[in-house]
Parts: sequence; C-alpha cells; structure tokens
Amino acid sequence: MLVKLTKPGIAGVATAVMLAAGSAQAEVEIEYWQYFFDARVTAMEQLIENFESANPDITVTMTHFPYADYRTKVAAAIPAGEGPDVVQLFYGWLNDYVAAELIQPLPNDAFPPSMIEDEFFPMVGAMREGDNYWALPTAVRSLALFYNKTLFDEAGISGPPGTLDEFIETAKMLTKTDAAGNLTQVGITAGMNAQDHHWFREVLVRQFGGEPYLDDYRTVNYNSEAGIAAAGFYTGLVNEHKVSAFGFMDEPQAAFKAGRAGMHIDGSFRIGSLNKTRGLKWGVTELPANSDGMRSNYSSYWVNAITTKAEGEKYDAAVKFMQYVTSDEAMQIWLDVVGELPAKPSVGLTEANANDEVFGPFIRGLAYANTTKFANESAQRQILIDMVQRIDIEGQAVADSIAIAAEAEQELLNEYHN
Repeated sequence: MLVKLTKPGIAGVATAVMLAAGSAQAEVEIEYWQYFFDARVTAMEQLIENFESANPDITVTMTHFPYADYRTKVAAAIPAGEGPDVVQLFYGWLNDYVAAELIQPLPNDAFPPSMIEDEFFPMVGAMREGDNYWALPTAVRSLALFYNKTLFDEAGISGPPGTLDEFIETAKMLTKTDAAGNLTQVGITAGMNAQDHHWFREVLVRQFGGEPYLDDYRTVNYNSEAGIAAAGFYTGLVNEHKVSAFGFMDEPQAAFKAGRAGMHIDGSFRIGSLNKTRGLKWGVTELPANSDGMRSNYSSYWVNAITTKAEGEKYDAAVKFMQYVTSDEAMQIWLDVVGELPAKPSVGLTEANANDEVFGPFIRGLAYANTTKFANESAQRQILIDMVQRIDIEGQAVADSIAIAAEAEQELLNEYHN
C-alpha cells in the first residue's frame, strides 16, 4: 500500500510505516502446485486471477513441475515446511499422501460431507475416509468409444455401435488383412497397457453380471463366472473374432491416431491430442451397452487438497481457494480450457454440456461410472497384462489365467492394507 505525504516528517513517516505494516499483515500468500500440462497451467492461471480479484487480500503463487518429478518434489517439500499449501494429486495417491501426513482433511464446516454427496458425481466418494473428505476434484475423466469417421464411411457403416454384439460386428467390418493374412487395419484397438484394464474391471465384469471387487476394493472378486466371461469376451476380440491384435503398432492410441484402427476406447484426456492429429476425422460415443442395455464406465480424476504445511491464516486462505476451485464457475472454465469434465452434475449435465458432440458421451458416462481404489495402479495393471499374455501367447485357459491374476492381486492388496 502506497501513502503519499504532502509534508514529510517524523509523524508522517511513522504513519506510513504503520499503514504499510498493517497492509502487509492483512495480505496472505499461499502456494499452489500441480504437474505441468499446458492447458492445465492456462486454466489455473485464469482461476487464480478470478480468485485474487474476489479476494484481494490473498495471493496465490502457482508452481508446476514435469510429471515425472512431481511426486518426488511434493514428498520432499512438505515435510520440510516448504512447498504448496494446496496441492494437486492423483486420486489413486490419496492413501499414500494421508499415511505420509502430507495433507489434512477438509474442514466439515466448509465442506460438509452431505453437501459433497449431494452436489458431486458419486465417484468422488473415494476421497472420503470416516467423517471427512480429504480432497476434491475440479474435473473428472471417463471412458468412451472413439471411432474413425473416414474408415466407417469406407466400410459403409452408418454410425457407431450401441451394444457389445453390434460392437463385434462393426469391428469385423472395419478389419483388414494383407494377402498373407496379416492385420493391416484393426477394427478395435486392444491392450491392457492403455485404458483396457479399466474397461475390463469396471465395465465388462459388471456388464457380464459381476462385481470386480468387494469390501471397498480390498477383496478381488473377478475370479468368477462373470469375470471369466468378461475376460473371454476381451481376449476373444483377438483370438476368436480376429478383429484386433495385442501390441498392434505398440500402443493402442498410436494405431488410432495413425488411421489404422476403426475404434478405440480411451479417456476424455485424449481429446486434445486427437484434435491436433492432422487428417484424422473422428467421432466419439458412449461405451457399448450389454444385451440388456446396461452400461458401465470408469472414472478417474486429479484432486486438490490442503497440505499439512498450511496453518493459521494460510490455512484459512487455502480453504477459501479450495472452495473456489471446486465451484461451478471453476469447473466450467476447466472444461472450456482443458477439456476435462466437470465434477458436478450441475455443470456437467447442463443441456449444452451433456449434449455436446465431443464432451457429451464422456459426461453422460459419469452418471454410471465407478472409480477403482487402487493400492498400486501400475502393479495392478501389470497383473492384467500378464493375464492376457498367458491366454494370448501361452494358450492358457481363461479360467486358469484369471485365477492366477486374482490371487496375485489379492496378495498385493493384502500387503498394502495390512
């Protein structure tokens, strides 16, 4: 705060010092950390600007790091009393952050659990432990079926499939081989190394009548008739129907972006890179339903949390900032700038957003999505990669391979939770 004195003097200088000191005490600066991604940084800059305009006594400084370094930086800074007051983290890291005392629960007066459960999509319940929520998202992600419009037109297919049976028939029409019988174009991409492990767990197992886990994701339950049927359907795309190949062009999304795949299951985060792919004409629709019309989906998200570093006036400012970045206004800005989906139905299910040609299928999928509570996502994904390889390469029976996978994953979960 600047004070202009017409007649400088001892009294005037003292007044200026007092006013300046009072101004400094009234201003609070907090730090916000997230990993670097162009659109996310741009969106957060806009949110910070809006927040500071409404709260002129609070300054928010944003710091971002490359994704590969991010968790290490956070884990080192907070225990040292440095780093962020509000931090972005992947939902699957929550238990680790709580156990390491890096974050603190959201205050119930500002974030009543009943309010959160009324206003947010159900999958954010994974952020609740006991009587408190520990973190909340601005945006969420879900899966949908991308399809290549050019290849559909060439095959004379009028539109994307609505059911799993139609999905297989459509994939057959899109598949091409050379004179030797080698696949040159797949009807659908396949690979547990991408998003298919989510499609298997939270979508196919449920659509075949099962539950992938019990006891709040502490007990593996896909070693069942439903799980065997789901795994048989999935591996059958390659081994029975011959509409795909595991490892085709190494990564599923690469095959789709290259125009060598008719369909591809992926997350809403893929929209930006597809938009930048020259010559690719694509559409997107909800994941296929089963024969009874039942749909399922998987949702993941990044959340914001208040760190244990935030105390006193910084804590109060952090609570205010958390309230803003989880507001309807912030979610709409995040959708417009980043392309990630609002975490509240009040924003996501507006007529304009829910019926949007691109975002709509993902947003509608949130209404029936489930969020896996991972102990170690990469290790759990690898177990399913190994399961498929035993079936595909070694010719192991589906039931035998899924039993091995379930036992391995249960051991991992037991070690983590006990």
